[in-house]
Amino acid sequence: MPYIITDPCVSVCDAACVDVCPVDCIHGPEDTEGSGQEVKESGFDPEGKQLYIDADVCIDCDACVPVCPVDAIYEESDVPDEWNESIRKNYEFFGLEAP
Repeated sequence: MPYIITDPCVSVCDAACVDVCPVDCIHGPEDTEGSGQEVKESGFDPEGKQLYIDADVCIDCDACVPVCPVDAIYEESDVPDEWNESIRKNYEFFGLEAP
């Protein structure tokens, strides 16, 4: 089951998760292919933006979970109810249909 980035990431976009992902499945907030590099660019404004995990690429290794400074990453089955909408957002960012 893939991991999902939830609401606490919004307006933070810390790229620690990007740096540890062994399969480069974390992207965004705008580029579905850029491995989150846009958040590292000078002048990047994270306001209202977040990173996303590509469910088709995620290998469920959980390397991203302990490095997230805002505890925004959960296994899909463990996403708290109040952030359940994040599941749909993560899938749709990559043009996928949410389960």
